[in-house]
Amino acid sequence: MRFNFDLSEPSTDSRLSLTPKEEVEWVPLQKHPVFSAPDAVRNGGGKFNGAPKNLVAWDGASRLYYWDQNAQCLHRISVRLGEPDPTSILAAFPSKVMRADVKLNFEVSRISINRNGSALLLIGSDGLCVMYLYGRTCSSDNKTIICRTVSVGSQIYFSSSNVIRTLQVSWHPYSDTHLGILSSDSVFRLFNLASDVMQPEQEYYLQPVEPGRYRNAASICPVDFSFGGDHLWDRFSVFVLFSDGSIYILCPVVPFGSVYKWESILEIYNDAQTFGLRSVNSLAVRNSSLAISWLEATFPEVAQETIDEGDPPALKAHPHALFDSSVSLQGPLRKICHGGEDESLAVRGAECEGRAVSFLYNLVSKDSIVVTSWSGGQLQIDALADEIQPVWTVNIPPRLRVDSQDRIHGLAMICEPISGELPVVKLDQPLDHTVWLGHPPPLLRLATVDLALPKNTESGSIITMSIDPLMQERIYIVHDGGIDSVVLHFLPFTSQTRGKDETNRSPSVHPVLNTCQGETSSPSPLCGFVSLSDSFGYSWIVGVTSTQECVVIEMKTWNLLLPVQIDSEKKSVDLGAKKERDTPDIISKELLSGPKVILLPQASPNLRSVAADSIEGRSTLHQYFNLFQENYVEYAHKVRKLYLNHIKLVLFTSYSMSIEHQDLCGLFYFQISVLAGKCLKNYWIHVISCI
Repeated sequence: MRFNFDLSEPSTDSRLSLTPKEEVEWVPLQKHPVFSAPDAVRNGGGKFNGAPKNLVAWDGASRLYYWDQNAQCLHRISVRLGEPDPTSILAAFPSKVMRADVKLNFEVSRISINRNGSALLLIGSDGLCVMYLYGRTCSSDNKTIICRTVSVGSQIYFSSSNVIRTLQVSWHPYSDTHLGILSSDSVFRLFNLASDVMQPEQEYYLQPVEPGRYRNAASICPVDFSFGGDHLWDRFSVFVLFSDGSIYILCPVVPFGSVYKWESILEIYNDAQTFGLRSVNSLAVRNSSLAISWLEATFPEVAQETIDEGDPPALKAHPHALFDSSVSLQGPLRKICHGGEDESLAVRGAECEGRAVSFLYNLVSKDSIVVTSWSGGQLQIDALADEIQPVWTVNIPPRLRVDSQDRIHGLAMICEPISGELPVVKLDQPLDHTVWLGHPPPLLRLATVDLALPKNTESGSIITMSIDPLMQERIYIVHDGGIDSVVLHFLPFTSQTRGKDETNRSPSVHPVLNTCQGETSSPSPLCGFVSLSDSFGYSWIVGVTSTQECVVIEMKTWNLLLPVQIDSEKKSVDLGAKKERDTPDIISKELLSGPKVILLPQASPNLRSVAADSIEGRSTLHQYFNLFQENYVEYAHKVRKLYLNHIKLVLFTSYSMSIEHQDLCGLFYFQISVLAGKCLKNYWIHVISCI
């Protein structure tokens, strides 16, 4: 990515500092002056135009970004998570004000930051810009940071003679410079901001209807897309949702120069050789051969005959495309059929009201979960019942853009579904009937959730979804009436691996925030939402209302995945004496609250200059050591005693332990880790305060 490191110098004697030295005051985030502007409503802050907004972003560490629509600037707010208590977040005042070096001629409706926090997208219905947060200059007042801002794809999407609209914009999860854009012309484009912000690096023209077939024009409009997660071929996949609820997959799609783990590439390479080339099915051999040749050209290191300890930990993707084949548009994904189920159900149309409005891909342990939201307020939650595999359509060559040395700089291809009827996949089908045959993975329906949203808008509800960064099983649903959370309790492959039988347990829905005062009131959606978490196991959500008010809510995580019913009257058998023992209690609230807060003794102002071997120094150290002994050491002994007692019980009763008791053990170990984190955190706070 190109950055501008030229600093403005108003005079030769002085140079402006990029980080002005000023006093910082720490205030609760919801009381930060940025979110208490009295003229927000008068200036249009409370106006609702029907488009989803999210003007808040988090860099994953300690910086929160908020786009001020009225002032047309970006606020960078440093935050301290879980201070002074786990339920709150502190924010630094004043915040850093960042402005674009060009005038924006569109209204920003969403912002998004890349992985390393170096660039931020300003997304609107009439424009798309990237603001580089580093390589900046300061204004004359030394308080505002001017950031280089450039427009992306303006000649394609936002020219006066063009009516193409951007439907979804997202950073690629394996690149800090690549941007995926799905537009109303049914084209998915991948831009490399490090090389060219006007011309896309890759273009995929989506043709969901086979030649000679008929479908309603309204049903073949793309709506949303999502990149896959860190799992086998999912990391090279793009999921595309159409307005009728049909889901298609593009695989493989790889940004040029993106980086992947060596073990991940080697795993899918060996899988193609083991289950593809050695198959008795000629179609499986052909498909796996194409995948192997693509892998060897994109990642040349995997083609080495010998694998030693000196192999690189990560591999960089080289530009490549099969010269006579284009990536197939796999789909539409169909529901899997059980033993006695009617096969017509697998190809049945939409079961929810309205039209599909948004899509979410979520990787939870071994399960790939896809969620489709509908304008009627329903959610369809499915799991991929099989692995994604790359599929190409032969005899449709791509169009390549090369330089004078025949190096690929760009590509474009037409993506069509495989011709012919796809077979209906059943649960009892053998493995050799599906693997490497080019069939799209079937969907296993987990649940259909009705959010019971108010029917106040003619176009239906606007729903956006995001994943909890701390607990992947929890999905946040942001809609016109506020925020709900959906927790998945049954995951097909993960639950099977853990030995749990929770097939009848449906997801639980928890209301988090309500912004609609009644059924007759007008909707008041949020204009900003983000989920935060820290390394101590705490999680929060931050919401900004249309009147520019900030809401901070701590989210509980440790008890959400417990079984619904736990029989505390069950007895476990002692192997030695055959005596019945009661189920141990969960850790008491006294231990869960952590060590007691230490009141530091009165210290002299010149404590830093006192020698450690002096009388005053030894006396002070002895006093601090006694405080540490009375609080942290005794607390650690209590936790250790409870831990040993629980371990003894587990060793004696492990052979007869039920699923409920196993979950209690898992909860116990989670609480132990939280206690250790609290003890360590408080200890270091105490040590630092003593220095």
